[in-house]
Amino acid sequence: MRVPPLDADGFEAFTPEHGLLLALLVAGAVGLGRVGLQQRGGLGEQSFRRRFAILVPVFTVPFQVLQLLPDDFDLGTSLPLQVCDLSWMVAVYALWTRHPRAVAVLYFWGLTLTVQAAITPSLDQTFPDPRYFMFWGMHFLTIWAAVYLVCLAGGPDWRGYRFTLGLTAVWAAVVLVFNALTGTNYGYLSRKPETSSLLDLLGPWPAYVGAEVVILALVWAAMTWPWVAAHRTATHPNASQRPSAGDRPHRRRPRRSIPPGPSVGQPPPADSDEHAAGEKGSQAGGQQER
Repeated sequence: MRVPPLDADGFEAFTPEHGLLLALLVAGAVGLGRVGLQQRGGLGEQSFRRRFAILVPVFTVPFQVLQLLPDDFDLGTSLPLQVCDLSWMVAVYALWTRHPRAVAVLYFWGLTLTVQAAITPSLDQTFPDPRYFMFWGMHFLTIWAAVYLVCLAGGPDWRGYRFTLGLTAVWAAVVLVFNALTGTNYGYLSRKPETSSLLDLLGPWPAYVGAEVVILALVWAAMTWPWVAAHRTATHPNASQRPSAGDRPHRRRPRRSIPPGPSVGQPPPADSDEHAAGEKGSQAGGQQER
């Protein structure tokens, strides 16, 4: 069954054009993931990471500046307040420093929220509008950076999970206040997008916002657990093979070691006989001298 386009007036999702873009996204992610795996422990990974970090703003900043110009400015869309806008900034810092918290935030934001935006895009512009290139280039680079870094450095731990949840909560609170003051809808936290999206399955506002929070917390926890388990296994490889308390054998207290003596009825060793004969001979010799 063919899925109908999401928006006939702007970019149409689930069309051959959209499929081609998603195929390019997947191909780039696979290629950069392989690069990350090959560079583990290598000497050239820092140079590659930082060149990648420079590439991201070289592409995104000019388009961002263009949206802030008076002729193109729109209060509801031009400000970099969406998670995807912030994600490419996190990607630059994570690529340059490989800081664990930045890598964790990029991992969670890039591989869930940014991927969701690429699968169900809310884009009014079509090719060759500059916003079209900004939208897809920003999403491509963010997802590619997340895949590359997780293949290079591994996934997050529970500290990175909690930090990302807290940071996301702060972002949501700030954006909700901004939306209320300006009538905008950044993050789709104040109302659903006009095009069809996964939010349609989560009920009306504000129920869908609460459902998003729960779903993200569960999905991100599921994305964290395998990395934590793998790290524990690598650190303690025999932990799963240790016997339980009921299976451990009883250990006896060691006894003091006492040199064994001759048993009853057993003849003394030969060297003891020679020693006794020598003593008797020396005593006899002493008596003769007297």
